[in-house]
Amino acid sequence: MVLPGFTEQRVAVAEGVRLHVAVGGTGSPVVLLHGFPQTHLMWRHVAADLAADHTVICPDLRGYGASDKPADDGENYSKRVMARDVVALARELGHERVAVVGHDRGALVGIRAGLDHPDVVTHLGVLDVLPTVESWEVLRGRGAAVGFHLFLMAQRPGLAEAMISGAADEFFGHFLDVWANDPAAIPADVRAEYLRASREAVPSIVADYRATAGVDVAHDEADRAAGRRLRMPVGVVQQDWGAELGFDAAGVWRGWAEDLEHRTVRCGHFMAEEAPGEVVGAIRALLAR
Repeated sequence: MVLPGFTEQRVAVAEGVRLHVAVGGTGSPVVLLHGFPQTHLMWRHVAADLAADHTVICPDLRGYGASDKPADDGENYSKRVMARDVVALARELGHERVAVVGHDRGALVGIRAGLDHPDVVTHLGVLDVLPTVESWEVLRGRGAAVGFHLFLMAQRPGLAEAMISGAADEFFGHFLDVWANDPAAIPADVRAEYLRASREAVPSIVADYRATAGVDVAHDEADRAAGRRLRMPVGVVQQDWGAELGFDAAGVWRGWAEDLEHRTVRCGHFMAEEAPGEVVGAIRALLAR
């Protein structure tokens, strides 16, 4: 499946790693980073709108979709390495400075890109996630059941890969079902593509999540202790799940972002597909800051 009006290519971003990317439109560049269990196709509505006046760059993250899936060496799926992919991709496409908007896993990559490469990331948009270290801190008690997959994929290599591979469509389909308020927002052909892509990427998806329970936390903790913050304009759009889990999401974000606009929406987790108009509006407001 392709994004209408976009061209697709594979771009080398690191030794032995090429990202599959769809590019469309003209104007100032915006990189859109997908979440789990999705590919760049999740941006199909948002990208089409933004391409009217922006160069829109939609990659599959390393380990996902049609991008390369290097073996896990403990670092290959850290958000620091994945953020370097994004910077390298932008430069290979001729852009030294870009806005970055990420959803879920892609947002974690975007946050790391903003912290590690503030000279490159002009604006940072985040859809429905917290920084890694706070994500773990708020998952406690019975409320942590919502994040059972985080704990499963945090285990040492082998167990999660075997369990998920044995029922891949059921596992990944579970999240497409329970995280969407409007199932029609992910039509059958798109759902089938998400399931196929995820089924073929179990080891690398698990490696991505395993990094989030280890090296990514260490990087966030070091930044928090050093007082490092996101210096570019930051726009965060979230469901109001902070109330359910008993924390102040906007307060968490104020600790990381100097220039923050935080808003909540009533749609489900897959907001770029369920409420693309609201997401486009938030992104355009961010880019205008």
